[in-house]
Amino acid sequence: MHLLSKEQSVFAFSKENEPVLKITSGEQVTFQTYDCFSNQIESESDLVTSVDFSRVNPATGPVYVEGAQPGDVLKIEIGQITVREWGVISTLPEMGVLWHRAETRTKIVPVENSSIAHFNERIHFPVNPMIGVIGVAPADEAVPCGLPGNHGGNIDNHVITKGSIVYLPVFVEGALFGLGDVHASMGDGEIGGTGIEIAGEVETKISVLKGTSIPRPMVETDDSWYSVASDEDTQRAIQIACEDMQDLLVENWDLTPTDAYLLMSVAGDVQMCQCCKPSPVDVISRFRMPKLENLPRLIE
Repeated sequence: MHLLSKEQSVFAFSKENEPVLKITSGEQVTFQTYDCFSNQIESESDLVTSVDFSRVNPATGPVYVEGAQPGDVLKIEIGQITVREWGVISTLPEMGVLWHRAETRTKIVPVENSSIAHFNERIHFPVNPMIGVIGVAPADEAVPCGLPGNHGGNIDNHVITKGSIVYLPVFVEGALFGLGDVHASMGDGEIGGTGIEIAGEVETKISVLKGTSIPRPMVETDDSWYSVASDEDTQRAIQIACEDMQDLLVENWDLTPTDAYLLMSVAGDVQMCQCCKPSPVDVISRFRMPKLENLPRLIE
């Protein structure tokens, strides 16, 4: 088991980044992470307006995976996620769907045993820590870790949690994989712009899949498959995620495009990962397709 410290991090996914670790396919790596603010907020008197935004959303890494070549798929199995004893929730000026009805405020939230968030003295709820930033180096220009794309990045998808498997297309030799931006909890859509932002530690197993390819991130859970897409336009983000899922169903479940479309309409779900515009971040959508009995896997 390899261990990467949070200090071994970058603020953009780039083919120019020097790897901090080289592994072979199938090895286990534990990533220690800063919170999305690089731990710049420590109390409720620290407002997001005082944060150095050149240091947001760091990704620990990158990890060079031997044998990973453009056109392959990187498979990341997510193990235990443990988090700090407290996290940060913040409102952001002119960001989120209700920013015009909210003050700029920081809230520190105790998190008990990586499992219970104490919002206040009366309100507490179970949490399932998840990963917000997870990706590989893009083929072309560097992409800041705060932005999503076909390479992954800041896809803020709350199904990326313990037991999930993330699949990423490989664009450069070695993939140059990294992750960060752990949340103790985040609601679908992340409507206010933050989850419970928190430092953490993530156990993973990283493998290379040959002979298969995907255009954008995919996530597998015990009972579902998810395609993930982003775009500045909400409808287009939804459409891309649906097209990716339709292609997989046609290829693997012996369906025509029309039959796949019909099945998706009655058995699947359009879901939102992040929709906290206006912001510089694209809308991120996912399409959920349940695993159906006696049908093959969509990614092997």
